[in-house]
Order: sequence, then structure tokens, then C-alpha cells
Amino acid sequence: MSVTSRYKDAWEGFWQDVPDRAGAVLWDAEPALTAGIHLALFEPHMTDPALPVVDLGCGNGTQTLYLADRFEHVAGVDLAPAAIARARRGDPEGQVAFTVADATEPTTVRRLHGELGDAQVYLRSVLHQCEPLDRGPLAEAVAVLLGTRGRAFVVEPDERAGRILRDLAQSPDGPPPKLRPVFAHGIAPGAMPDAQVPELFRAAGLDVLASGELPLTTTEYLPDGTRIELPSQWLVVGRAA
Repeated sequence: MSVTSRYKDAWEGFWQDVPDRAGAVLWDAEPALTAGIHLALFEPHMTDPALPVVDLGCGNGTQTLYLADRFEHVAGVDLAPAAIARARRGDPEGQVAFTVADATEPTTVRRLHGELGDAQVYLRSVLHQCEPLDRGPLAEAVAVLLGTRGRAFVVEPDERAGRILRDLAQSPDGPPPKLRPVFAHGIAPGAMPDAQVPELFRAAGLDVLASGELPLTTTEYLPDGTRIELPSQWLVVGRAA
């Protein structure tokens, strides 16, 4: 199974059109407020910190480059060529192996695992933006990339976040500026029950090793100047020793 053409086109159009500057994308918050916080939760569960790290659904690479400053081998994978092109422009020293790939395509994922070996995976806010039928294959891709030694950190906006975004979209003044292109390109966050996230990984043969809740920081602000934060759940998944 692979993602639909419509879905690929939607993401490619989004990354072609959105301004190419720091913080222009709703979820492109500073790494100190995102990946940095996540790493503090993730690293204690890594069985081997020397394993490569894969940022799956890396977008323009902001968080990926942060990871590359902390791990020797880092790869960034995204569906949209326009996103990967931006990521490569932001990485003139070539710290990261950025790759255009469909992570729901088993052959592609097996090839990537063959190149990297067992890896750690960072998956931030990707599942809820997938087509529902692609969520299971994406969880299975994570399982393949982890192999027997890797761990994955998964963070997803929860059901409350969906309600917040819907309320913002329906406000009298319309959606906040950075939310508008998300809806305009047809990649609005999908309704995803909280319980579905761990179940997807269990169905892929992985164990939930740790979990919790934390705010997911965005780059957008309310009219009163308050930064929008979305409630989220996080998991560390892998194969128990």
C-alpha cells in the first residue's frame, strides 16, 4: 500500500507555497521547545545511543538538524520533494541524509533499514495528518526501521487539540494565518481517537515502553499574544528486551 496521489500532491503543494522562512509553518517551532524537550524523554529509553536516528516526516528539517547536532548519523525522510529541497538548503554542510520517500511503501522502508540497520525513530505529529488507511502501514514502517534494538519517540496532538484547531478555524475572523494554508491544501488534521495511537504500534508488534502528556508548541499566537499550544500524548515504543 502507498499513500494516495491526492495526499502526495497536497503536501507537495503546501511546501511549494508556504513561505520559506523560520517559523512560517504552524508546527515549525524552535527545537528548544520541541525536539529538545522530546529528547529528554526519549534518550533514557534508547538501548544504544550510537544507532542512526531517522526523523520520519521531517518536513523542512528544522528538528532534524537539531538531532544532527546530537547524534552522529541522522536521516530525514519526507513524502514531499519540496520539503526535502528546503531541508537540504538549510543543511549546506550535509549533516543529514535527507531523502524523499513514501514511508507507507514496504519495499522503500525495507531498503532504508537495509542501508541504516536498526535505528531510532522520531515521529512528531505525523499520524494524525495521515489518511486513516495509511496510519497502520506507517506504524509498521516504524517497526521495520527499529529492528530489534531501536526505539521510537512518537508525539501526536490528542483529541482536545483537534477541538481547539476546529474552534480556531471557525472563529469569526477565520483561521489564524499559519493555519490557513493547512486547510487550503487539504491537509487539515484528521480526527484520531487517543487510544488509536498506542494500538497502531501494538498491532505492528511493538511495545509501549513509556507514555505521557505534554503541550505541543506551535509558531502561532492568539490575538492576545498567547502562543498556541496543543495538548498531545507521547509514547516511546520498541521491542521489549
